[in-house]
Formats: sequence, structure tokens, C-alpha cells
Amino acid sequence: MLKAPQHQVAGHEAGIGKLGPLVDESGRFYKPLQGDERGANEVAFYSSLSTNSGIPEHIQRFFPTFYGTQLVEASDGSGLLPHLVLEDLALGRVNPSIMDIKIGSRTWAPEASEKYIQKCLKKDQESSSLSLGFRISGLQIYRSKELGFWKPGKKAAQKLSTEEVKLVLRRFVSSNTLNDLDSRPDCAFASTVYGGSTGILSQLLELKSWFEDQTIFHLYSCSILVMFEKELALKGKNPGAQIKLIDFAHVYEGRGVIDHNFLGGLCSLIKFISEILTAPNECRIEVSAKADQKNLTADNGVVADHKSHTASDNGVVADQKNLTVSDNGVVVDQKYLTNSDNGVVADQKNLTASNNGIIADLKKLTDSDNGVS
Repeated sequence: MLKAPQHQVAGHEAGIGKLGPLVDESGRFYKPLQGDERGANEVAFYSSLSTNSGIPEHIQRFFPTFYGTQLVEASDGSGLLPHLVLEDLALGRVNPSIMDIKIGSRTWAPEASEKYIQKCLKKDQESSSLSLGFRISGLQIYRSKELGFWKPGKKAAQKLSTEEVKLVLRRFVSSNTLNDLDSRPDCAFASTVYGGSTGILSQLLELKSWFEDQTIFHLYSCSILVMFEKELALKGKNPGAQIKLIDFAHVYEGRGVIDHNFLGGLCSLIKFISEILTAPNECRIEVSAKADQKNLTADNGVVADHKSHTASDNGVVADQKNLTVSDNGVVVDQKYLTNSDNGVVADQKNLTASNNGIIADLKKLTDSDNGVS
């Protein structure tokens, strides 16, 4: 019997009159196939994964298993519709903490229509995509059996400011994940979830190594799903920390060019997670509990007053008319991205630029040209 996924944190949800994904008891995830070129793109991408010699086996594991397509009774009652049949990534997990992180400072492809570009650009501007190179599309953090999950509304999650995103990355691996915004996240599980040879950081670095060389695909509006089990971590057991790449409706041929948009966002995420592991107790983020609650659900514990956020400790000045610089090296004109082939504007005095869209401050970065220190 098909049912709505229990642990979905982003995207369209199945329901009465609502078209969304479904799961069965055998561990398969049924995603409605979009009727335009996006659906065809996603099918083509998944179909090519198993036969593409440019994707090594150790990278294949970061993609959901693809079982083909199937006509399924749609969740909205509209009858039989084609669905992608994928691996249910939450199968076997009891109370998983999950983050859906959309990667890239730009979520639209150059080939997209002007209307679609404007739609995506608005979302990018209202989130941390431009300032950080990624944004949180949705999340849930397991607190306890009594309290259940801390789960902000999806719109609230997508509009988290730079400071709030950094805070959430810490709360995700903390034991004191209540609704008290003034409490400092203790990052109690950082070393077991983010760290270690099989932790999230290690997996991200492995993915980064491939993206530094791969020129097969350019992934726009693609997400990294981050998961672990807090209850297992509390018992000193393997928390099952895992990442998966999802959402491939906007994949384009790389044509021999590195996907610097995705790589830059990935490197930025790696940088912030690395900082948490280096100094787990140094939470320098202050978020006022008195901020505007209009964009948030009542029990989400996150504050998103975008009017009052003007600066953060990573050097991002949140003038919504014109964000200019951040320590991850992305310089952006909020009005529109036109000054280079990827929409990145650079201060040529202090920064070194290339046509890849990532601007690196060479005084601070030593590891590579991708923005990781």
C-alpha cells in the first residue's frame, strides 16, 4: 500500500488534492514525474548513472538507487500518472534528523527561460544561496520521545539568514535542541556525526574530490540530503550519518567544464562544518527571540527577521539591495547577475576570479582554488 513519506522535509507533499511523492513498505519511493522537459531530464540522468564510466563506484553510492519508472495512482486522486521509482532513503530509520541542503549560489541554468530565472533568482535572493552558496530547503531535528521533532515550516527554512543557517548546522548535532533560541547549541554529536572517517565531512570531501574533476554534468537546484539517528548517537552507537544527492530535474551537460556553481556551494558547506568540528563550543551566533515571527511556524524555534539582519560574523552584509561580499568568496549583485558568465562580480583588488563563478580570497585560502581553507 502506498502512503505519504513520514520524514519528508522539503518539496511538494502528497495529500488530498495534492500531488506529491509516495512510499511503499518494500523501501521504494515514488516521485511524480514532471510532464515537461524536467521530468525527461531526470529520467535521462538516473538512467545514465549505472552505465556512465565517468562516475566511479565510490561516487555512485551518493545517489539513490533507481528502479525505473512506473504508472502509479497519483496522491491527488487524478488517476494513474508516471512516477520515478527510487530508493526510500528514510527506510529503516526510526527518528532521523534530516536536512535538505540545496547547493549552489545559482539555482537556475543559463538555458532556462527568463521567467524561470526570475522565479529562482527571487528565492536565491531571499535565502542564503547567494551569500553562502547553499540554503536549507527543509529540516527536522529529533529532540526526544516526549518532544518529537523540531521542524520549521519549509518556507521559513528556505528564508533562514546566514546567521541562522550557521546556527542550524550546529543545532543539528546538538543535544539541547529545544525551542530556547538563547541557549547555545552544545554540538554534543558533532564529532560522531560530522567527524570521523565515515562522518558527514568525510563524505562531503569525497564528493568534493570528484566535483573538482568531473565535467560530465552541471547540477542546478540539486540538494544534498544529510541524515543521522540521534537516539543511536546517545547510546554510543553508529548514528548512521549519511549524505545523498537528490533532485536532478535541472541537470545539463558539462561539456568539458567543471561545475563550479555546485562545487563552490559544496566547498562553502564543508567550510562551515569544518569550523564546527574545529571549535564545537564556540557558537558565536546570536539570534534574537524577539524577531519577526511572521515567516515562521509557531513551534519552529528559529527566528527570521530579514529586515533587521544586516551583518554576520562571516563578513556578509545583508543589504537586500546589494549583497557584496562574504568570506566564502562569492560576490553578488542582488539586482541581477549579469557581469560575468555565471553572475559573480569580483573586487579585483583583493580577489582572484575565474570564469567558474567562485572568487577566492587568496590571503585566507590555502587548500585549493575552490574556497576551502
